[in-house]
Amino acid sequence: MEFKEKHAEWLNDHLQRRSGERRGRLERGHSHGEIKFLQNVWWPLHGNFDHLHPEYEVPDWRGRPFFIDFAWLPGHIKIAFEVKGFGPHIQNMDRKRYCDELNRETFLQGLGFRVVSIPYDDVESRPELTRSLLRILLNRYMLSEKEAERSLFIERDVLLLAFQLRRPIRPIDVVKKFQVNQRTAVRLLRTLCSKNKLRPIPGKVSSKVYRYELIRSFSDDFLW
Repeated sequence: MEFKEKHAEWLNDHLQRRSGERRGRLERGHSHGEIKFLQNVWWPLHGNFDHLHPEYEVPDWRGRPFFIDFAWLPGHIKIAFEVKGFGPHIQNMDRKRYCDELNRETFLQGLGFRVVSIPYDDVESRPELTRSLLRILLNRYMLSEKEAERSLFIERDVLLLAFQLRRPIRPIDVVKKFQVNQRTAVRLLRTLCSKNKLRPIPGKVSSKVYRYELIRSFSDDFLW
């Protein structure tokens, strides 16, 4: 019962935010195969529909709209899921439609999407296989996203330390505070320089950098 309730709530939320053909396409396109994929594969894997968009509209290379069955868009990740039945996608497809299908997938890849085709027969008869394959694929992206989140957190903590010190921060300060090695500390400080959060201070005797100072405009904002 929980799946049915959450699915209805999620679908209604997307319907309320759409109008015209985008709404009509969702009403018509989100049908048996797509619902089976959510019920048999996605829900057992995730237990939610976070960042998942049904019948996601994308303009093609000619400027004409087409719709992806599902687009998963957490952060910088872009994955397009297409549930494909043998009949409509292979058996009943002529050469032109077949070419259009392949060109469509190539175009999506060019837009930054990872395109994943899901066989409807597996969704229906052996969803455990589809779940296993998606778990392998998605774990890679989810670990990457978590790593990016951790990097942002430690960068913010380094900036907070620089603010609290009230003097230029040194790699050794980062090493002692966060228990990282010298190379990691220097990399963090250089990354913050590239983001215009810190400014390197060249040494008086040589041009080698040992200290970094907060950029004033940023430090003013850091007072919250």
